[in-house]
Amino acid sequence: MEGSEQRIEAWRAQGAVERFRGYGIHVQRRPGEGPLLVMLHGFPSSSYDFRALLGQMPEANVLSFDLLGFGLSDKPRDHVYSLLWQADLAEALIERHRGDREIHLVAHDMGTSVATELLTRSQTGRLGFDPADVLLFNGSIVLAEASLTWVQQLLRSPLGPVAARLSNERLFAQQFSRLFSEAHPVEPDEVADQWRLISAQGGGRLGDRLIYYLGERERFADRWHGAISGWDGVLRFGWGLEDPVATTAVLAALRRLRPEAPVSEWPGLGHYPQIEAPGVVAEMVLTRT
Repeated sequence: MEGSEQRIEAWRAQGAVERFRGYGIHVQRRPGEGPLLVMLHGFPSSSYDFRALLGQMPEANVLSFDLLGFGLSDKPRDHVYSLLWQADLAEALIERHRGDREIHLVAHDMGTSVATELLTRSQTGRLGFDPADVLLFNGSIVLAEASLTWVQQLLRSPLGPVAARLSNERLFAQQFSRLFSEAHPVEPDEVADQWRLISAQGGGRLGDRLIYYLGERERFADRWHGAISGWDGVLRFGWGLEDPVATTAVLAALRRLRPEAPVSEWPGLGHYPQIEAPGVVAEMVLTRT
């Protein structure tokens, strides 16, 4: 059986390194039909999360990339991993690749806050494009309603740097497996690949710095929740209902912010619907409202 190293190197070879503000960013660009689908991944993983989803949409026109500090992108130790910076990165790459296509954002977990920052900029006329369609799924956007894991809480605490240094594959496997539903347990190969991507370039010891985004979800709550309620484009939600972190309470809060938003509920799916049931997610991604 092909090993984790071979799978990751094959994934690397499918993409390319692009530069942004002096850093190397791993980009997967697949030309195709229709609007440009921009995939924004979550914490602590990478664009690798979307590979099975992309397999369900072979003709789609896709841009996906690893945010700074994640996956195969550079992982500077002294960087402040702000979602505002990551949104700058997303905006620059979209401008670089969009041509004359409509932009559709597909965002998971932490990526949902990168997306809502882009929507805020769109609202205020500070974005060079206006997304035509936005799908947010399984992200703790309304942080007060989320159920953070004990590892997330520890990484946010004063003990975060110590916890990050003690990070290892065994602990990661225990925590990662709990994010999946009983009906679709995570495969060992998936765990191995995810850890290899997280730990590349010493990234396994950056958790306390990468978790910075949770504080921004609190600090910029009014800004980003305002974009959800007030942005005038097409905004949709998809939700794995068995998610133990971005729970149904988060979805309920989002529905209160935007009652008119179309919602697809996915019973029997956990925090990573795009890995557990990529066909279900692809169906919603390709739905044109």
